[in-house]
This record gives sequence, C-alpha cells and structure tokens, in this order.
Amino acid sequence: MQKILYILSLILFYSCGSTTEKDGSRIAIARAGDDYLYSDEIRDIVPAGTPAIDSTELIRKYIDNWVRESLVIQKAESNLTEEQKNVDKQLRDYRNSLITYSYEKELVKQKLDTIVAETDIVDYYNNNKADFELKDNIIKVIYVKVDKKAPGIDKLKKWYKSDNMKDREQLASYCHQFAANFYLDDNSWLLFDDLLKEIPIQTYNKELFLQNNRFVEVSDSLNSYFVNIKGFKTRNSLSPIEFEKENIKNIILNKRKLQLISKMKEDVYNEGANNKKIEIYSNEQSAK
Repeated sequence: MQKILYILSLILFYSCGSTTEKDGSRIAIARAGDDYLYSDEIRDIVPAGTPAIDSTELIRKYIDNWVRESLVIQKAESNLTEEQKNVDKQLRDYRNSLITYSYEKELVKQKLDTIVAETDIVDYYNNNKADFELKDNIIKVIYVKVDKKAPGIDKLKKWYKSDNMKDREQLASYCHQFAANFYLDDNSWLLFDDLLKEIPIQTYNKELFLQNNRFVEVSDSLNSYFVNIKGFKTRNSLSPIEFEKENIKNIILNKRKLQLISKMKEDVYNEGANNKKIEIYSNEQSAK
C-alpha cells in the first residue's frame, strides 16, 4: 500500500504542469514529438522496497529513455517507405523494433565506411593479441588425392615435396588432369581438422602428429593421398594475422556500425531538443 501511494505521488509530481494531453482521460507526463507517455504506463517500473531517492531516479531515467526511443522511432518512420513500415499487425513494441532496425540498416547501408586499411588490421591485431588465441590447430599445406591407378605417381611424389617453381608448375598441371581433389595454396592457413576430413588418417594426438610429420603418404582401397605440411600452429598459441584478417575486418566494421548508430540516436535526440519536440512534464523541468 505504501509503495502504491508513493508511486502515485511521484506520478503527480512528474505530471504537474502538464498542459497538452492527447488522451483527455489520462495524465500525460512526457511528450516526444507527437508521442505521449502517460502516468498509468509507469506505475509498475519501480520495484517494491526501492528507496524514495532511487525511485525518483528510476522514473527519470525511464522517461529519458522513452523520449530517446520515441524520437528515434519517429525519425525512422519519416525516413522509411510505407512498405518498410507495414508491421501494423505486430505488437507495438515489436513493430517499433522492426522500424528502428530497418532505419538503422538503411543508415548503415548508405553511410558506413566499408574500406578497412591494412594498417587498421595490423594495428588492431597488435593491440589485441590476447584475443587471438587459437582454438584449433591450423596448417599451411599442399594436398593431392589421386586414383591409385593414375599415371605418373612417381613424378607426383617428387613434385608435391618440391619448392622448385618448375616442379610446382608440373604439379599444378598434373593435378588439373588427374587429381580427384587437391589444394596447392600453401600461403593460406587451413584448419587441420578440415584436412583430416579428406584423408584417412587416425591420430589421437593432433599436436604431436603435426610436430613429427612433414610429408604424409597414405592410401585406402581406391585412392592415394599426398600431404606436404608446410607450416603449422597448434591450438592455444597466437593465431597468425593472416588467419585473422577477415575476422578483424568484421570486428572493425561492426565497431563502426555501432558508432554510426549511436551517433544517429544522439543526433535525433539533439534535433528533437533543438526543435522543441521534447517536453518533460515536471516541476523540476519547468524550473529550468
């Protein structure tokens, strides 16, 4: 009972001085553009047992957040097509979320700088190395799978181990003609587990296997497999920047997106304040 009386007194405090009401049967306590917040909408926001000073702060923050969200929603509605706003069959809160999301998406599409310089990637990597611990083993590899009856396998055994440019060209030519599957880009990092899906290798200690094997040749009933492990890094070690470039680029772009959206919301709020679209109906605000 005491909580109800106290909340009612707070509502009366915030509603004092209200001169504009959209619904004459209700007490408006705030306006943001054409939207109104009514006293009956905030009665349940203060938990039981909350001290008076904290209750006042909770209501103040609630009203401030409501104003900001309402202005962003109205801004979004004025900038989106009717088709984009056609979510009337949804609940109001869900509709507002959809409209705001659509506006933010359009804003990002139009204004987000998607060019990430190499120096930005390197700087982020160097400043956040603790975040780039490998969770899996990775390798640089040359891999060839051929039918056991394919011609020239003796030459293949020489070429796949060689770093000689001419041998590499011969290997590429051979693979395009006879290989059932192959991978020759030994400058890129791959997950070791992805390679194990392709070749019939059984190992109970992957890290030990990588440390003790450079050239691997295995066969099953139909095919022969040739693997040249050019480099490896084991899990829990520092992930190389080459393996993380795309991830870092996405992180940087996501940070830019969040900053862009945050700035938009602040700009909309300031625009609403400058154009006198915000009214907080309280003695405290009136005194200002």
